[in-house]
Formats: sequence, structure tokens, C-alpha cells
Amino acid sequence: MHVVGIGLTPVKGMAHEPLAALELPRGGLPGDRAFCFYDVAKDRVLRTVDHDALLACRARFEPPVLTISTPAGEATGEVVATGTRYVADYWGRPTELTALEGPWSDLVSRHLGTEAVLCRVGRRGAVVWGGAVSVVTTSSLAEIARRIGRDAEDGRRFRATFTVDTGDAAAFVEDAWTGRQLRLGDAVVRVRGPLERCAVIDRRPEAGGRDATVLRALAADRRLNGQLVFGVHADVIHPGTVRLGGAVAVGSEGFSPAGAAGNDGSRAGHGRG
Repeated sequence: MHVVGIGLTPVKGMAHEPLAALELPRGGLPGDRAFCFYDVAKDRVLRTVDHDALLACRARFEPPVLTISTPAGEATGEVVATGTRYVADYWGRPTELTALEGPWSDLVSRHLGTEAVLCRVGRRGAVVWGGAVSVVTTSSLAEIARRIGRDAEDGRRFRATFTVDTGDAAAFVEDAWTGRQLRLGDAVVRVRGPLERCAVIDRRPEAGGRDATVLRALAADRRLNGQLVFGVHADVIHPGTVRLGGAVAVGSEGFSPAGAAGNDGSRAGHGRG
């Protein structure tokens, strides 16, 4: 198995940016959904499922400069907190946000047709549903494509951190990774389990608007505790770099990455696995 896709977005709800490599530290990914929009009318974190035009926007953060591109134009500037703070609801979680000065809120509000304030998220991963890392597999994407009558699904609608080529493995092979360790390049994550999904996966990637019935395709046999699931989510337990083409291997509790420090502080042998 190997990595065939890597992506994240600095601003929650916007199109995931494809990457050639990604550093995985402990405690969440610092560049992933570090910002979000506050929905003024509803006094909560803006929900992509309610405002899927956000999917047509892209963000690039090269500290301290943030650039947001929308079909209505582009805004760029240095990130400066205004001091205005919110405790906003994120699907039942109180989430601390700090509003940002700059041109982004006006631009995106015009694009969405609702008042939205760009904010810095107070705690890393606070607006990420599930673990810091999400993974989908080519085996499961092929099965979804079959169920919805398409030639292929490239995984963009699932907005995963990593897409893993699982060859001719059975669909949903990743379910068996629950509770196990997964080596991704030089890093190791521990898989929590299948990841809950919402109606965003029925929307056109990088455009918005409904274009598929993926939730319906999952409904027959992809339920866990009453929720529809696809892919898995995980927490980083050994930091490291993951690159396109990097090897992927499934292990157990004693599993360690090549080059990672052991319990006695020594280094394991180098290698990509």
C-alpha cells in the first residue's frame, strides 16, 4: 500500500489543497482548518453543509499572509486578531474563536450571501470532526463509484488528509484498521475507527451544489451507532513526514515507525518500509 493523495485546507469548508508532502506532529495538524467562519445570524461556526458555495473557495496560508480566492475575487493580507472573541457552537462543542482584521470576511460574505466573520480557531483541531488525520482508500472509493454509477471517484468529496492505494483489497478494508497502528511514510497514527459523514459528501468537490447521492449509497450497510460512515480517522502517535508514494503498513500495539525513537530513547533503523 502507498499514499496517492494528501490534502488539507487552512480554512474550514474550503477546497482541500493537494500537497506533495505533509509533516504530522502530535496534537493535530497546525495548518489544517486553523481558521473558520463565524455565522453571525446563527451564532455558530459556519456549516459547510448549509453554505456549500464555500467549497468553491480556496485558501493559502504562508504565515503571516493569508490569501482566499473565491469566484467573486481574491483577498490577501496579514493575519491580525481584532480582540473580538466568540464562543461559538460547533456541532454541540463550544469553540473559542478570535475574529480577524482584513479583507476576507467581506469577500466571502458577498460570495455566500450571508454575514460571515473570518476567525482564528483557539485550539488546534477544534473544528475538525474526529481525529487529526483522516484516511480513505482506493478500494472503498471504487466501491462508492460503482454504487453511484460512476467510472471513478478520486476522493476529493471526502476531503481526507490521505488517500491510500490498497490495490485489489476488498472495499472498506480500512474498517479492520480500527484500534490498530498505521504507518504512513515516516509517521505512525492510531486509528480510532470509521469516520461519520454528513451531506457535504453529496456536494460537488471544489464547486458546491448537489451532484451525487453518496449518503444514500452508504445507507444500506455503512451505519455505525446510527451514523453513516466512510473512511477512518486517527491520532498521530509518532510524528513524521508523509510523502506522495510513501509506503503504508498496518501494525499493532508494538508497531513503531522506521527512524522513530523507542521507549529507551534509541533510534530504530532508517527506512521507508
